[in-house]
Amino acid sequence: MAVGDKATTLQGWLAERYPGTYADGKRRDELCYLQCKLILKPDRITTARVFKEFAHLVRRAAEATGVDYHDEPKSGQRPEVREVLFLDTGGFHLYNNGYIVRRRIAYEDGFPIGDPEIVFKFRSPGMKVAQELDVRPSIDGKYKIKFKLEVVPLRDRIDGMRRLVSHNVEFGLSQAPQAERIVMASLGHMSLHELATIFPPLAAIPCEGSDDVSLVNQTIVEELMQDICLLDFGHRTAATANLSLWRSRGDHHSFVGEFAFQLRFDGPDGIGHKPLHACERFFLELQQVCADWLALTTTKTGAVYRLKGNPPQAHE
Repeated sequence: MAVGDKATTLQGWLAERYPGTYADGKRRDELCYLQCKLILKPDRITTARVFKEFAHLVRRAAEATGVDYHDEPKSGQRPEVREVLFLDTGGFHLYNNGYIVRRRIAYEDGFPIGDPEIVFKFRSPGMKVAQELDVRPSIDGKYKIKFKLEVVPLRDRIDGMRRLVSHNVEFGLSQAPQAERIVMASLGHMSLHELATIFPPLAAIPCEGSDDVSLVNQTIVEELMQDICLLDFGHRTAATANLSLWRSRGDHHSFVGEFAFQLRFDGPDGIGHKPLHACERFFLELQQVCADWLALTTTKTGAVYRLKGNPPQAHE
């Protein structure tokens, strides 16, 4: 969607909503996050020094649009390291229907730390279909819902925006003992039917052929991520921006980078017009400033699925 009329602005997108209830009477989730992303060519990110170079471009775009830029204390530290696994059938039945299942583990000094994070995500350009989907998992422990408006550049040119509506749930592995099987799924020891007992919407996916769930493209993603600055859009609306590089563990083949920042608010009416307009102007200006860095036709997840050819038919 190109920028122009109100329907294709951040304010217009946040104004679109479909209230109602899920099957048990719970009110539908409302947008509480706005995440802006630029997918970057990986060959530009070759050393830790590049994180600082890109931060200078972000500062230029912020100064040009009147957005306050503040150095992030972590920008002088080493990038954080995380391991990310994506699970799907051999025929990509999840991704082809807009679903993503991943496990993420943080590392410190070469060792895993904290509780492994499980994320179940439904992503679509359509607000209605995303809001109507109940993503709550069938687990006994705690989980967190994140209903996001994700904004990325147009596929064919810079100086524009398109949206992906992302309805997510995440939880620590310790909160769902039955989800331990997801770990085994990376070895092919789980079926789509079994996965649907944890994430009920998956039961509606028609599955031709094998429904064995395994590691997507047999790839373990190593993520390097660095917080590079704080962006203040005014009216108590600010976000930490980060730069990340995804590469395959083992051969360290780099295949995608990303710059992103996320605003959190209390419902779609919880953020004002002025900070939204400032965010939009900054996002468009940054595309101009870092045009040579941009990869317009994919997302990070899409890049993982396309590593070995035969791209899936995703709705991204």
